[in-house]
Amino acid sequence: MSSEHEPTIADVMNGLTRSRKRAKGRSDVDPRPARPVEPQWPDAESVPMVRLPDAAEQAAIVRPYAWTRGRTRSNFELRLETMVSTSPRAADASAFAESEHRAIGELCREPRSVAEVATLLGAPLGVAKVLLGDMAQLGLVTVHKTATGGANRAHLVLMERVLSGLRRL
Repeated sequence: MSSEHEPTIADVMNGLTRSRKRAKGRSDVDPRPARPVEPQWPDAESVPMVRLPDAAEQAAIVRPYAWTRGRTRSNFELRLETMVSTSPRAADASAFAESEHRAIGELCREPRSVAEVATLLGAPLGVAKVLLGDMAQLGLVTVHKTATGGANRAHLVLMERVLSGLRRL
């Protein structure tokens, strides 16, 4: 067998990308140079203006872990149903050093559960627990004891209150 009849790998690859036999005198390169094309720039009116967020919106953009400085646990054991309220010490608005604390202070002027606070803040439950724990440590919120009986069974009064609240929904 002669090597003239066996295709090389280059011949096979070339056969996949272009025809084996080209017409005589045909060139792959166009002899005329291409004319430069001017880009079409959009009109100033057609370009949408990007509005920069104001300070309140920028605070909402901050990631939740930044609110808690990376912490995921609170020093207080706060359950979903644990009630918290703004303490008398927090009546003065200057007591709140951080905007998140100020928002929670406003929400908790009347007793609310930890789950309610998280929902109304639009924050994950873990973040709300850490923030509420910080505020409890600073004396800005009062953590109310959960009504539980012995052996961690819910108290009948608490169950009646929950049932009453569900019926109102």
